[in-house]
Amino acid sequence: MGLFNIFSKDKKESLEKGLEKTKANIFTKISKAIVGKTKVDDEILDKLEEILVTSDVGVETTLRIIERIQTRVSKEKYLGTAELNVILKEEITSLLQENNVIDFNEFVLPHNKSPYVIMVVGVNGVGKTTTIGKLAYQIKKSGKSVLLGAADTFRAAAVEQLGIWAQRVGVPYINLGMGADPASVAYDTVKSAIAKNIDVVIIDTAGRLHNKINLMNELSKIRKVIQKLIPEAPHEVLLILDASTGQNAFEQAKQFTDATDVNAIALTKLDGTAKGGVVIGISDQFKIPVKYIGIGEGIEDLQLFNRQEFVDTLFNQ
Repeated sequence: MGLFNIFSKDKKESLEKGLEKTKANIFTKISKAIVGKTKVDDEILDKLEEILVTSDVGVETTLRIIERIQTRVSKEKYLGTAELNVILKEEITSLLQENNVIDFNEFVLPHNKSPYVIMVVGVNGVGKTTTIGKLAYQIKKSGKSVLLGAADTFRAAAVEQLGIWAQRVGVPYINLGMGADPASVAYDTVKSAIAKNIDVVIIDTAGRLHNKINLMNELSKIRKVIQKLIPEAPHEVLLILDASTGQNAFEQAKQFTDATDVNAIALTKLDGTAKGGVVIGISDQFKIPVKYIGIGEGIEDLQLFNRQEFVDTLFNQ
């Protein structure tokens, strides 16, 4: 059963609105770079490289894009600056499509995995708990049952915030209070979900600094206790990153993917930043599906990420 489809008219309009700042930033810089120029030459490519890097696409991905455009320029001999946006869109789309990851046009729960356990990780302040609430809303909206687990017990605000979202969405949650053992919360949540035939479990985890070894050890402990109940769980380890932090999001992605088996990424706060190019870089470099993007504060403003749709929206004039 599909959860929500990103190709609907409303979703496209929401995506366009959410990417306004990034789009304006890139187009403004490109427009200035090509003033008085008619041909894509080395000077234009140098300026384009700077634009992409300062838009937080990332150095490695930017160099790959520029190399592809250089190859195209040498083959086609003459490419006008009026075509630059089209060329960019085509080459970035082609680059991302080569990565061996899938796009999620619809969220579909595996029929043979119930409860489907999602462990959510990420540092404080990236929108982790908010994303959990929005995801729970979408899952419930699809007709599935959801149970939340408040395993971020190091901050009273985190437990309280998850409770507020649980009440807002109308789903139950397990809360053992601030200071409780996070692994115990996760265990009790999954055990309750099994007993009550819940479809999806979403477990919030602590978001202390990503370079603290004790946090990573805690995540490992949570995984192990969940696996006592469901050996193959968690089925999804969802890393939440704040797109507005730009290059810091790359560093967080590296630290978390090195420390735990992340298999999905959500990038939040795209609507409030001109650094949305970070989505392209992270999608390209980490070979882990960017599954969700947050494009607004509303409860509906969590979309499934699709590479083609994202690049089309960003570079269509």
